[in-house]
Amino acid sequence: MQDVILSIAGRQGLYRLLSRGSGRIIVEALDETKKRFPASPRDRITSLNDVTMYADADDVPLMDIFQNIYEALQGKPSELNYKTATPDELKQFMATALPDYDRDRVHQSDMKKLLQWYNLLLAAGYTQFSDTENESPKAEQQEA
Repeated sequence: MQDVILSIAGRQGLYRLLSRGSGRIIVEALDETKKRFPASPRDRITSLNDVTMYADADDVPLMDIFQNIYEALQGKPSELNYKTATPDELKQFMATALPDYDRDRVHQSDMKKLLQWYNLLLAAGYTQFSDTENESPKAEQQEA
């Protein structure tokens, strides 16, 4: 994923980084509104590339989990609604996304957010979440 996708605390949804300025960044909503606005350092801004989820062994990058979901659902959005999904449905979804997730430290709210963000990214046209596939052709080109 080439774009920098951001989460901003206190704001619903996800945002794409458009540009950086002096002390501010310009972001665009990934939803259908495509609203643009400046975000300041006071906003708690997190790049999705920096987010991980707890697993039994090591923490797993969020983008790898999105890629797992994409492959498991064959590129389709999830039919679960994050607002109305039951705890059992969320646990089943999470087991598909990350079979060895830490059942003590990954909360229901984390699962809902994962589901919501996956569907948002898919609706915005993102289908390649993990960069691991993109790295091998570059390495092959450098060798040649």
